[in-house]
Amino acid sequence: MLRKYIDKIKPQFEEGGRFSKLHSTFDAFETFLYVPNTVTKSGSHIRDVIELKRTMSVVVIALLPALLFGMYNVGLQHFRAMGMTDLTVMECFGFGFWKVLPLIIVSYVVGLGIEFAFAQVRGHEVNEGFLVSGMLIPMIMPVDAPLWMVAVSTAFAVIIGKEVFGGTGMNVFNPALLARAFMFFAYTPYISGEKIWIAGMNAGQTVDGYSGATPLTEIANSIAEKAPALNISSSVCDWIVGTIPGSIGETSFIAIMIGAAILLFTGIASWRIMLSVFAGGYLMGLLFNAIGLNAYMDMPAYYHLLLGGFAFGAVFMATDPVTGSQTGTGKFIYGLLIGAFAVLIRVVNPGYPEGMMLSILFMNAMAPIIDHYVVEANIRRRNRRLKKATK
Repeated sequence: MLRKYIDKIKPQFEEGGRFSKLHSTFDAFETFLYVPNTVTKSGSHIRDVIELKRTMSVVVIALLPALLFGMYNVGLQHFRAMGMTDLTVMECFGFGFWKVLPLIIVSYVVGLGIEFAFAQVRGHEVNEGFLVSGMLIPMIMPVDAPLWMVAVSTAFAVIIGKEVFGGTGMNVFNPALLARAFMFFAYTPYISGEKIWIAGMNAGQTVDGYSGATPLTEIANSIAEKAPALNISSSVCDWIVGTIPGSIGETSFIAIMIGAAILLFTGIASWRIMLSVFAGGYLMGLLFNAIGLNAYMDMPAYYHLLLGGFAFGAVFMATDPVTGSQTGTGKFIYGLLIGAFAVLIRVVNPGYPEGMMLSILFMNAMAPIIDHYVVEANIRRRNRRLKKATK
């Protein structure tokens, strides 16, 4: 019945129809509900029987475990800071849900509003990529980030990061990471510090001695104070489960790996990039272990893979099919360098303990160069084989 109704009103949104100026908006809703019978004409980066909206929907589903756990952890960390330890899972989740929901709403309203406006002005189809970016942006933000800052950061990411390049499939940098980078450099006190990771800490009602620092911040503080050993208040088990302060979606290694399994099983994400990011980070950690100039370098290499946004970035950011390398060999190189640079930034510059964002954005810019030289190398090998065959 819905299909018949859409077919009935569709002519009014076509050229010459009463609402022809709203064709892009109508097309966006129609293709969201039903798979279109057309192919992508520009900015194509996915060539498969599954079209872009369904691909993005799978990624959103893969994000849900990390998002739902993040909501629970927001409540858990808040009540711990308040000195309340006897609350149920649902009480913690309920608190976190109502804290995170406004961030998601702001992200989607601002981002999709801009996408629809650009589509209407240009007379183009509405880009589907923000279905994922709109979820990623709040998940990598501090829970107490002011909503207007999230809105401004989202607008910057969509306009400067996507639309000026032509929209989804044409952008150079990952839009969600651009939003975080903009907020980091424009509003540093609201995304860098100890109090911003726990909901309500700025209200001054926390128990005495509770800092709210993330494990990476505690490590950086230990190095700054030249402590003989790293002073970390949480355990490896806490890092794996995710019951630690941090960005909303980045704390639980288990939840992120569930999302990784969904992306790999469905073939949405590149296993080459995902695997090589972890390999690059681990190998760089081993290299610093061999150098061993300070406690940070002596830290077990696998710590880097569990802390901060490393796992989240490897699974959901580095594997972006638009901004990453496109060639098979290039994906290995791209992933290895992301992992290696992330750990390098952390260790060499403890003042910026989270290096994943800068690492991925830097390699986004390098991805075309990597693919260029990989293709050139393939051409040279084929030319050599051709010369041998013709002799």
